Parts: sequence; structure tokens; C-alpha cells
Amino acid sequence: MNNSTDSTSSQSPAPLADITLAELPQPLQDAVAKAGWKTLMPVQARAIPYVLAGGNIMVQARTGSGKTGAFLLPMLEWLDPKQNYCQALILVPTRELAQQVSREAETLLGASGLRTITVYGGVGYKGQVDALKQGAHVVVGTPGRVLDHLLKRTFTLDRLKILVFDEADRMLSMGFYPDMVQLQRYLPNHRLNTCMFSATFPEHIIRTAQQFMHEPQLISLSKDHVHVTETEHIVYEVPGVGKERVLVKLIELENPASAIIFCNTKVNVHFINVVLQRFGYDSDELSADLSQGERERVLERVRKGTLRFLVATDVAARGLDIPNLSHVFQYEPPEDMEAYIHRAGRTGRAGASGVAITVVNGLEKYMLERIAKQFSINIEKRSLPTDEDVETVVGERLTALLEARLRDRDKLQTERSQRLLPLARSLAENEDELSIITMLLDDYYQQMLHAPVAPPVDSEATRVVRSSDNENRRPQGQTQRRSSSRRRR
Repeated sequence: MNNSTDSTSSQSPAPLADITLAELPQPLQDAVAKAGWKTLMPVQARAIPYVLAGGNIMVQARTGSGKTGAFLLPMLEWLDPKQNYCQALILVPTRELAQQVSREAETLLGASGLRTITVYGGVGYKGQVDALKQGAHVVVGTPGRVLDHLLKRTFTLDRLKILVFDEADRMLSMGFYPDMVQLQRYLPNHRLNTCMFSATFPEHIIRTAQQFMHEPQLISLSKDHVHVTETEHIVYEVPGVGKERVLVKLIELENPASAIIFCNTKVNVHFINVVLQRFGYDSDELSADLSQGERERVLERVRKGTLRFLVATDVAARGLDIPNLSHVFQYEPPEDMEAYIHRAGRTGRAGASGVAITVVNGLEKYMLERIAKQFSINIEKRSLPTDEDVETVVGERLTALLEARLRDRDKLQTERSQRLLPLARSLAENEDELSIITMLLDDYYQQMLHAPVAPPVDSEATRVVRSSDNENRRPQGQTQRRSSSRRRR
């Protein structure tokens, strides 16, 4: 475990005992009964005592584990329905999750008089503004749109009590970190009850948590003690051909800061590298075919952390150490079973978490099953992502980027862009001209998310620096309320 995590854990209070349904305060029991739950799920039993106690916690919990109830139920004890202002803020990565959390909030909190609203990008502001002005107790939204409303002073966080980061790993993979840092300036001076839920806890998640929390306690559901999770093993089965397209989809969805893609042969290494480069990714290859000069050039980029994706054979990657590698992709399982351990072991180092994803066809599936049995590895089988899955994630990621870019424009830039408003309206209304808008959006997306990063460990921070450079160019009359570097106490 890394030093910062050790320090955090060593200063944390003693673990609290799990809570049962019968031990919940009566208002919480009534809400559970209204929802039709017969018992608490493990994440709820483990986390609710900490939230009720007002502690700062980081909870390792996957989608569908019941985590939403873990942070919503205690709000019945913390929030006052008679006070018409925002008392709880729940930050989520996507509009779908925002809507899902809001529906559950209405079920669990609605009878108490607590009002919930959702705010997210890609839609108009008026409905959201009207709802906020009426006085919402719980606001659920994506970081960018929440920040927009704070900038417009639609609502404030001055009397906030509870702050929740739901699926923090996905939020950071979608590039919301700059928005989260800017949003921090609007948090109140008093201590908050802050919760962060994430499927994994890589280094950048822990660093982010410590910016918003004082001495957060790490809680994992996979063991009886607090720890950072290790490597997650995932497999996708591809029927027939087209594995390279599936690989591209997975990379698009995961959006890792840096990764190694393993292939068994130098032919496949070159093929996959060309595919990734053609799709606009910053990638390079290592194989036995490279000259010494070419190999040194690639290795130098690896050492400096300026190469985002490395495609390699096991032989070529032997001895490489890429710090803070979040993902390992395997275009095919290794022919030597022990090589799987070496491949997967390149991520999730030093107590951090990592993800090892393997793409297999029918025959390769049996090889991977043998490997899993040989080393007692639990490899989770997932359904192949659809084109619609990718479109949704990319669309929401791009919307967040564009809205952040729009916030950075000053009055003169905004005035200048008005001359293009008629053209934009004409293009949007003409089906034949949509290809122009699509091209521009794609170019901007590639530029922002697939350009080389340096170094990968600070990829989110690098974007923050670019955003921070523009923070002082706000419209006249708007002032910075607090320094973004101030930590929560």
C-alpha cells in the first residue's frame, strides 16, 4: 500500500460495526419498508454507520451493489425538509445515473418532504433553474452542469451538509476532474459529511479524495478490513472476427490514462498499433522486429511517461516498469499460462488497483478458463459493448468538455462567436449538413482525449492546469470565492 494510503488509514478511527435493518433509526426503517426492501445489502450495512456518524469515507462498491441506498438513507437523519436550500449534493458521471439516483431518492426521501432535482448537460437550463429556485434539498447532477449553475448563482452550497461522489472512477475517466476542482471553490468552510463511492481505488482516485476530504477512511466489501482493491480481471468473448474493433470500443469506454496492449505475435503487435493510430490514439509498438534505435525511442517515451498506449509482445515488454499503469489489455490470452500473471501484474501495483481486460474468441476462451483455474483467478465475463453504449459515453464525455470550454470563454470571445450563430442554426437544421458538425465534434474530441499526455499519472491534473490558466478570465462581475487548492477540513 502506498504511503499516502497508509497515512490515511493509520489516522482513521476504529472500524464501525455493520448495522442491521432492525438497528436503523425508525425513519430509515419506514423508508426501507416503503421501498419494499427485506434486508440491507452488504454495502449498506457496512457504510450507513459511517455516514450516520458524519465520517469521511471512500467505499469500494460496484454498480448494482446497493450503494445508492447507503448514502441516501442517512439523509433522513441529516437533512431538514423545512429548510428550502441545497443540503446534499450528489455528483455522478452520467445523466442516466443522475436520473436513476433521483428516482431512488424520491422513493426513499419523498415521504419526508425532502425534494430532489437532477441537473445534467446536453439539455436546456430553464427547467433546472426553475426547480433550483423553488428550493431543492438534494441536488443530483454531473459536475460540469452543477458548476454551471453555481457560476450562474442559481443555487449555492453555503449550507451544504452532505457531499457524495458516486462512481468516482467513471467521473475521472470521463474528464470531470477539472470541473470537480473548480467546484471545490464553492464548498462551504464548515466540515462536510463526504462520501466517495468507486469500483476501484487507483492512485488518482485516492489523491482526488484527499483534496475533498480530511483523513478519509477506506472501506472495502471484499474483506473484513480496510484496504485498496487489487487487480480486476475481465473477459469479453467475441464471436467470429472483429476483435480489433471490440478492443477499440473497450479503450474508448475505459479511457485509461495509460495502458499496455499485449499480443502474442509481432504481426499482431504491428496490426493493433496501426489500428489504434488510425483511430487517433497515441500508441506505439515494441516487438523483436524493431531496430535498437527504434526500440530506444519507444522506451524513452515509456520512461518519460509521454506514451499513452504501448502495444507489445511478452518478450518485448519484459522488464518494463510503467508507473501507475491503470489498465492491461490482452488482445489474446498468452500461450504460456504464467505469462498471464506477469501481464496482469503490471497494473495494480504498490497496493493500488488495476484492470486486466482480455478479449477472446471461442477457442481462446478455453485457454483463459484453464489459466483462471490454474491460478484461482476470478475472471468476470461481461457482455460486449454496443455501438449505442459507446455513443452514449462519448456523447456525455464530449458534452462535458464542450460545456467546460464554454465556461472558459470571456465576454469578448462570447460576443465574437455570435456572428456564427446563424450558421450554426442552419447547419443543425439541415440534415445534409450534419456531417460538418459531426466532423468538428469528432476532431475536438480526438484532440482533447486522444492526444499524448505527459505524464500519464498526472493526466487529469494536466487538464486542470489548462483549465486553471483560464480561471481568471471570467466575465466581469464574477469573482473567485475560494482557492481551488484549499482542502476540506
